[in-house]
Amino acid sequence: MPLSEHEQRLLDQIEQALYAEDPKWANTVRISDPRSHYKRRLVKASLGFVLGVVLLMVGVVIQLIPLGVGGFVVMLAACLWGLSSWKRMNGFGETTGPSARPDGGQGRRAGGSRPGFMERMEERWRRRHDER
Repeated sequence: MPLSEHEQRLLDQIEQALYAEDPKWANTVRISDPRSHYKRRLVKASLGFVLGVVLLMVGVVIQLIPLGVGGFVVMLAACLWGLSSWKRMNGFGETTGPSARPDGGQGRRAGGSRPGFMERMEERWRRRHDER
C-alpha cells in the first residue's frame, strides 16, 4: 500500500533532518548492499593477520615468547573474523534455526537428493529402537 502525500512529506522531512543531524551515520545506513560492510571487515581482518605475522616474527627474532604467542593469537582472531565475514558476505551461515531451513525443516537438503549426517543418524537410532 503506497504512502499518502502527507505521510510521504513527513518521511522526507525526517530523512532530511537525519542527514542534517548526522550525515556520516545516514550515509552508512543508506548503503543498500550489506556486502560492502563485510568487504571492509575482510580488509581489516587481512591487515590484522599481517600484523599478527609481524608480531610473531618479531617475537621469534628477539626471542620474546609472549610477543610471539600474542602474534599468533592476533593471527588466529583475524582469521576467524575474516572467515565469518566472508561467510556472511557470500550468504553462508545467515540462518541458524531449523525453522529457517530452505527445506522447511524436514531434514532434507535443498536438492532433496540425500539426507544429511544428522538425519542418517536419527534414522539409524529409530531403526535400532524399533527392533527392540
